[in-house]
Amino acid sequence: MPSVVIGLALLAFWLYCLFDVITTPDQAVRNLPKVLWVLIVVLLVDLGGLFWLLLGRPLAAAGAVREPKDTFGPLANRGGQRSQAPRGPEDDPEFLRHLERRLRDED
Repeated sequence: MPSVVIGLALLAFWLYCLFDVITTPDQAVRNLPKVLWVLIVVLLVDLGGLFWLLLGRPLAAAGAVREPKDTFGPLANRGGQRSQAPRGPEDDPEFLRHLERRLRDED
């Protein structure tokens, strides 16, 4: 039974690495061309997957968080400035003044 679990884990690891190599953009692959990495992972199975993770996979910048880019619509980031979050009416002082005036006028 333990050998079946280990075998399934190794198969899952190999499939993950193979999928990762295939979906990684060509420009982001390190040390070898992408085609060679696919061959290494396919032919060397688990050792190839380990090589891919250590030597070929792109490095993520430490602490980098990618923001989704909204290139269409009103939330698009134009001119390199951060867009402000929408504000509710209770956060708008002008709206609150207008509301107070309306309430006083009704009395």
